[in-house]
Amino acid sequence: MQEARGDWAASVAKIVERRREPVVVQTLRSTFAATLAYVVAVHLSPEAAPLTAPLTALLVVQVTLYSTITTAIRRVNSVVVGVVIAIGFSSLVGLTWWSLGLIILASLGVGHLVRVSEFVPEVAISAMLVLGVTRVGDTAWARVLETLIGAVVGLACNLVLAPPVWVGVAGESIEDLARRVRQLMLRIGEEAAGRTPYQLAAERLHEARRLDHDIASVDAALRQAEDSLKLNPRVREGLLHRVVLRTGLDTLEICTVVLRVLARSLTDLAKEREPERLFDPQAGAVLEELLSEMADAIVSFAVLVTTDVSRSAENAEERLSAELATAAGTRDKLAQLFLEEVQRDASQWQLHGSVLTEVNRIIDELDTEHRTRRLLEELDRSGREERENRPHLARLRRRLRLPSRLRRNRNRSGASGRST
Repeated sequence: MQEARGDWAASVAKIVERRREPVVVQTLRSTFAATLAYVVAVHLSPEAAPLTAPLTALLVVQVTLYSTITTAIRRVNSVVVGVVIAIGFSSLVGLTWWSLGLIILASLGVGHLVRVSEFVPEVAISAMLVLGVTRVGDTAWARVLETLIGAVVGLACNLVLAPPVWVGVAGESIEDLARRVRQLMLRIGEEAAGRTPYQLAAERLHEARRLDHDIASVDAALRQAEDSLKLNPRVREGLLHRVVLRTGLDTLEICTVVLRVLARSLTDLAKEREPERLFDPQAGAVLEELLSEMADAIVSFAVLVTTDVSRSAENAEERLSAELATAAGTRDKLAQLFLEEVQRDASQWQLHGSVLTEVNRIIDELDTEHRTRRLLEELDRSGREERENRPHLARLRRRLRLPSRLRRNRNRSGASGRST
């Protein structure tokens, strides 16, 4: 009985946790918007089954709040144009294979004429979908009314029910990328400490190159998160969140590029020294230790980037600083060992120097002071670009902040009056 009760409690906890996930939130928003649009259309439209209204609401609500505000006119325009084209075709010929081809051709052409930009395909999509639910008759304008109802309801849901914030998903993608970089770095360190065949070193180089595809997928998740933060009332300091995540991904991308160069240097070294060891046993062991410490630092950096709570962020920063300090000490030890090895055999001194250079680059990129300077620079640049691109929004924000500034000045003047 107690085990069953514990399983039930765990299931309820999972449901409560999952209801906050962006996918679940977006699904519920879309369902609510389509249902509400249908209920409103039932009362206002003469049609018995006004399915165009929930269809349009689904098309409109599947965007972030920022996209809704910036592209609502083009999106609604594309939907309305597609619906009108579908109504015309359904009134004349209905749905056949050749009418479907004509409606796609006409929708794409008209979409360019009405200048709906990136929503040209949506004109054809709306026309095809509506053509499938539209019956031939004298109710064409009822369909237009239903479309407007769906568009208004969809826009209202985007404004009243804020879209989900995809920061958590983007953060998980960044941490997952950091862990994959860590695993590859650990494998490279283990193999560099012994006799590494050229083919095995080349395989690690290919793995490092494949990280570019992982970065592209993380970048897509981050762009979605950035859009969900813009103008979202559920988010405070959205600009700061966007800059923190973006600069964090940029740093990880630089580290993956440097890791690829490091793998290339070790591959060249393996080709030159095969079947001998890449390094002396002591230098190889220190290099393995250094790459392990750097791998842990990369994961700590990702955790720092994706941590919201200030206390947790401070702990993550302290852990990262400690790991980087340890890695710097190990790097100095490796540099001394490399110097002694080069003095004995200077044939591969360029590759030894390249390994040290790449290690230094990764440590410098992960440095907390370097990251702080970059964050401040990006915040200044992003704020300046936002003021230049959206001057009206910047003026509105200044006006909204004006009363608090006046209150502070008034408090200061009152305090100075009392002190005199």
